[in-house]
Amino acid sequence: MKTSITKTTTAWNSINWAKVQRVVFKLQKRIYQASLSGQNAKARKLQKLLVKSYYAKLLSIRRVTQDNQGKKTAGVDGVKSITPKQRLELAQNLNKYQKAKPLRRKWIPKPNGEKRPLGIPTMQDRVRQALVKSALEPQWEARFEGESYGFRPGRSAHDAMSRIFQSIHKLDYYILDADISKCFDQINHEYLLSKIDCPSTMKAQIRQWLKAGVMDNGIFNATESGTPQGGVISPLLANIALDGMIELIKHKFPKKNNRIQAQVIRYADDFVVISPQLEIIQQCQIVIKEWLKPIGLELKPAKTRICHTLREIEVKGEKVKPGFDFLGWNFRQYPVGKHHSGKKNNGKFIGFKTLIKPSKKAIKAHADQVKEVIKT
Repeated sequence: MKTSITKTTTAWNSINWAKVQRVVFKLQKRIYQASLSGQNAKARKLQKLLVKSYYAKLLSIRRVTQDNQGKKTAGVDGVKSITPKQRLELAQNLNKYQKAKPLRRKWIPKPNGEKRPLGIPTMQDRVRQALVKSALEPQWEARFEGESYGFRPGRSAHDAMSRIFQSIHKLDYYILDADISKCFDQINHEYLLSKIDCPSTMKAQIRQWLKAGVMDNGIFNATESGTPQGGVISPLLANIALDGMIELIKHKFPKKNNRIQAQVIRYADDFVVISPQLEIIQQCQIVIKEWLKPIGLELKPAKTRICHTLREIEVKGEKVKPGFDFLGWNFRQYPVGKHHSGKKNNGKFIGFKTLIKPSKKAIKAHADQVKEVIKT
């Protein structure tokens, strides 16, 4: 008995991972390039190839069972971890058709006291999702907009932060700071599936995951809308659904005299619109609201506000303080004397300085964490 266990363990551990990654990455690069040059049929062919590739399966299994943070949470099958032997078996059996199992509902406390639902897929579904994601992602990376930063390879919240700084530090701007209400739970399935253009077998799989339903304390609930939060592929699907918003604003409000009239910077379902004019910001809000309707989404009134980076302004009779919070930072401009002031391109002083600090909410959350540690 002992020998067989060590055999399969060594078989799993002796896989040449550098080679596996190299082969898979090469194929992903080909999908990316085909998609970039508009050869959709070729991209789909390569996607089929990738989904069937043994190396890609091994990599997906490793990502889900070894590298991933959430690897310790079980789905409805109750499986938390699997042995190297089971991993190899899983790689063999991935192609066999299996209906997607329902998700296990888990509630995560949010800082404001509410709870956020998570749907945990089973280990098999998670591996399959990772596999489909590895084929879909390069195709969409070639199409996604440059100002979208959330859940994309090689991009982070810090990139979004520096992009905002580059956009606002030379002049003062009006800002629409908006949040999409329950983005992951409300996305319209039919809209999303019509937008994904991939081989029909992959599309059928994605449809199954979307429709898989949820088990909450042994009670089954069907899912009519939304992508399962907690799934490996959800962030990518949300990005696909929201792709096009940035281009829409660029198209509606083109540059005037080489100055940007309106710019959107998006991180997953959080975004800000930057513009030198208040009217444009108000129009942007209406345009985006209309654009979100067919996707099944709406802006959250409580979290959507219009403000100015430098001055206090009045919106609908209410005074709004300068500056805005985004991704846990506070962006704001402060009037200063000439020794601290920023400069325009022509060397003239602008009379203020743009500073980015951690937001009050982020500081409080961090202090609370430290408090917990000290208590324990």
